Amino acid sequence: MRLGVLASGSRGNAFAVEHDGVMIFIDAGLSGKVHASRLVDSGFSGINPQALFVSHEHSDHVKGAGVLSRKWGIPVFATEGTLSASRHRLGKIQEINVFPNGASFDFGAYSISAFSVAHDAADPSGYVIEWDSGRLGIATDLGQSSPLVKESLSGCTALVLEFNHDEDMLWEGNYPWSLKQRIASTTGHLSNQAAAELLGSVSHKNLEVCVLAHLSQENNLPSLAENALRKVAGESLKILTGMQDMALPALDLQGGRLH
Repeated sequence: MRLGVLASGSRGNAFAVEHDGVMIFIDAGLSGKVHASRLVDSGFSGINPQALFVSHEHSDHVKGAGVLSRKWGIPVFATEGTLSASRHRLGKIQEINVFPNGASFDFGAYSISAFSVAHDAADPSGYVIEWDSGRLGIATDLGQSSPLVKESLSGCTALVLEFNHDEDMLWEGNYPWSLKQRIASTTGHLSNQAAAELLGSVSHKNLEVCVLAHLSQENNLPSLAENALRKVAGESLKILTGMQDMALPALDLQGGRLH
C-alpha cells in the first residue's frame, strides 16, 4: 500500500492511495492541474485512478472533484448529505455513488470504509483503508473524538490525523471571535492536545506512522504539533507533517511497516 499526501491544509486537501496498481483519491481540494502535478511529485505517474471519495462538502476538500471525475472518467463516492451540499461545485458528473457512513467498498486487494465524524458539514466522513497486512485511517476534519472514531481508528498501522491548531495561538491570534469559537467547537477542528489524546487512545505497538494533517498556517506550527504527539507516542513512531504547498513523497506502507 502506498499513501500520497498531495496537500493538507485550509487551502486544499488531497490524498491518494494505491495497492497492486489500483488507486483511489480521497478528497480533491486542489485544481485539476495542481492535483495532477502533485500526483507526479508524489510518485504516482502512469496509474489511472478508479474512484474519488469525498469526506465533506467544504471547498478545501471538494473544489476539484468534478474536474478530476471528468478528467479520468471516475465515479465520485460520498454520503447523501455531502453530495447534496456540494453539487454546485461538482458540475456534471457521469457517475455518483451515494452511501451511508458505515458502508464499505472493495477495490482490488483492499477495501475502504467510511465512518461518521463531528464537523460542521452536512454528513461528513472519515475513512479507513484495509489491505492484507495493514490498516490506514484518515480523519482530517473533526471537532472532537467519539467512541465511534476511536473504534474506527483502532488497530491502524498508519494514520492521517488532524492537528489543526495550538490552543494558545488560536485564542491569542487575530481571528474574529466568532471564527475562533467555530474552530474550537465540537464540530470544528481538533487542537494539538485533543488530537494527541485521540492518537494516544488508539496507539499500539504496530502503529508505524502518523501524518499530521490540516495544520493551520495561522494558528499552529509543525514543531508544536509534533511536541504534543511525542508526549503520548513512543520515539519509534514516525511523524510526518502534511504540507499545503507541496506533496510528500509517497509512503510505502507494505507489510504494516514503513519503508
